[in-house]
Amino acid sequence: MEENSLKGQVAWVTGASRGIGLSIARRLGRMGAKVAICARNAEQLRQAASDLRDEEIDVLAAPADVTRAGEIAVLVHEIQVKFGSIDILVNNAGIALFAPFHMQGEADFDAILATNLKSVFLTSLAVAPEMIRRKAGHIINISSLAGKNTFANGAIYCASKWGLLGLTGCMAEELRVYGIRVSAVCPGSVDTPMLRSSARLFSDGSEEGAQRAIDDWGRSHPLGRVAQPSEIAEVVAFLASLRASFVTGEDIRVDGGLLAMLAAAIPSDRDAAGSD
Repeated sequence: MEENSLKGQVAWVTGASRGIGLSIARRLGRMGAKVAICARNAEQLRQAASDLRDEEIDVLAAPADVTRAGEIAVLVHEIQVKFGSIDILVNNAGIALFAPFHMQGEADFDAILATNLKSVFLTSLAVAPEMIRRKAGHIINISSLAGKNTFANGAIYCASKWGLLGLTGCMAEELRVYGIRVSAVCPGSVDTPMLRSSARLFSDGSEEGAQRAIDDWGRSHPLGRVAQPSEIAEVVAFLASLRASFVTGEDIRVDGGLLAMLAAAIPSDRDAAGSD
């Protein structure tokens, strides 16, 4: 991807204090974009901003809860004052909770749906009017393989990510007439703090146990490993660039072939009944 191919553009990445979000902000910044990042954890956000500035990336970092319309409005105004109109919005903020659905409560449902789905609606709503006025813009939503597949203990998380893909498709259809492209990226397992937190729950709780769990998950993928955040960032960089100027309404899997392998393992009705 050409360096400075996003020069003069403004990118806003939510949930960018670490993991996939920080990698996306770094990649877009290296392509010349001015980058605004937000997250709820102010200390982690300050460190992320410092790391980006060390690479001479022009960054604005502001703590914000993207489930709250008021905080979003304040942040969008701050970005516009410092950098100008937002050209690229990457909705990356997300949380996860894995447990049997009957052992979770309304508060769990509300928290996950608010962060993973409502926030995307609110942030997109905040940037859409200016994008529509200029007839240009890119919105990229970070979904998950959980938006295309179901599994035990993932009911609320899957619901949020399936909903996100539905929202993405409808936004793409409605905004394309204004020259605005909307797409989603669906990562599989990625080596992030969120994945390591989950891995500790499924191991003995130690870092060594978490690493063993991650290695085991990696071996279940056709490519034999989990992804690195930078590999997700490369797909986002492609979608944000002119190389993807004819791409909208897509949900791109970045899962090491896992979903295709799972689908191939499910027998068809004909296979189950026999072929004679």
